Amino acid sequence: MEYSRRKFLRTSGQSIAGAGLISALPLSLIAQNKNHVSQNDRINVGVIGANGMGWSDAKSFMKIPEVNLMAICDVDQSVVDKRVAELKGVNIKAQTYTDYRQMLENKDIDVVIIGTPDHWHCLQMVEACAAGKDVYVEKPVGNSIAECEVMVAAQKKYNRAVQCGQWQRSMPHFIDALDFLRTGKIGQIRTVKAWAYMGWMKDIPTKPDSPVPPGVDYDMWLGPAQKRPFNENRFHFNFRWFWDYAGGLMTDWGVHLVDYVLLGMNAPLPKSVYASGGKYAYPKGGNETPDTLAAVYDFGDFTMLWEHAQGISNGNYGRDHGIAYVGNNGTLVLDRGGWEVIADEKRMEPVVYQPNKGSGLDAHTQNFIDAVKSRKFDSLTCPIQAGAHVANVCQMGNISFRTGQIVHWDGNKRNFKEGGANDYLKAEYHNRYSLPKV
Repeated sequence: MEYSRRKFLRTSGQSIAGAGLISALPLSLIAQNKNHVSQNDRINVGVIGANGMGWSDAKSFMKIPEVNLMAICDVDQSVVDKRVAELKGVNIKAQTYTDYRQMLENKDIDVVIIGTPDHWHCLQMVEACAAGKDVYVEKPVGNSIAECEVMVAAQKKYNRAVQCGQWQRSMPHFIDALDFLRTGKIGQIRTVKAWAYMGWMKDIPTKPDSPVPPGVDYDMWLGPAQKRPFNENRFHFNFRWFWDYAGGLMTDWGVHLVDYVLLGMNAPLPKSVYASGGKYAYPKGGNETPDTLAAVYDFGDFTMLWEHAQGISNGNYGRDHGIAYVGNNGTLVLDRGGWEVIADEKRMEPVVYQPNKGSGLDAHTQNFIDAVKSRKFDSLTCPIQAGAHVANVCQMGNISFRTGQIVHWDGNKRNFKEGGANDYLKAEYHNRYSLPKV
């Protein structure tokens, strides 16, 4: 089964490459690629949040011949105008929206991509499923443990295909690394490390509040988040550094890297978590989330050590990000560039560096579209259940940091043994929005 899955992912990546050089494929070739697909075979896609990763996802979807980008929705009219101009240049015309609810009413749309800030993911995914759409939702899937549980329940109730945007799961060399890990050659693993040292993420200078930019529906952007005056620091990319909308590097990069810890170790939720850190690099910066954090997770039979730092590039094993499975015989080190085994040469042979061999994002979107067509949701590379699991683990690290204490998870009661930690189980909803009930 594992070999078949690996072979499928490689084949998917190769077929996409044959369509036009993987991630370098220009929009002009994307448009030409669709001419031979009949109208009945097309899958109509709408994207909510088309500024950053949402647009990267949309372009990856557009490489698939049967996908038709039908609609673009964004609260920033300048973003909508920019995307419309790009598509016009290759004779692709998409409908435009600033209110995603209106887009969901379009019965011709089959699939919705959710590329909005984290605090919107739960509401939009649940409503899209209820509207009969299949969903590709960006990570982290929810901005709280309660939201993740609701999203899992919504997928089950509405029986829709829901893929999470953790595309590392579709990178061939990541799959090969786990195949090697499962041979047991590196011996018993007692510690796994995961880290993100983001040197390119510099200080965010404190800025005053300012008028809402022309063409921005700021109330819609806030949605369920607390009402605040507009501030440039909180808008677009930098939303991820504020608790109202996201969880900093712990959830931004953590869900990618911790995900492979959980996959490699077949790990449940941890027994306990202790996190410590702060705004050490940029104490006067405009962000709220910690620029430096270390967390220790106890899973019962192994520990995971998480580290992140903004403004520093040189992390463990000379890599700015990665996962290291530390075994009795050797250590398997893995990142987006490749993997290797650093061996105790008295116990095993080392494995030389194995480089990345394909586009994870393109294989990931192809996998999703294949599941949309087959309705075989167990073929999804990262279904909502997996995305929710790793999001919950990362949320636990943030909850420990925010409460300043070690937190212990009660798996039967689905809450923490420390009362104060339970205050963070649910994200606060404002402005007449409420957590969906499924």
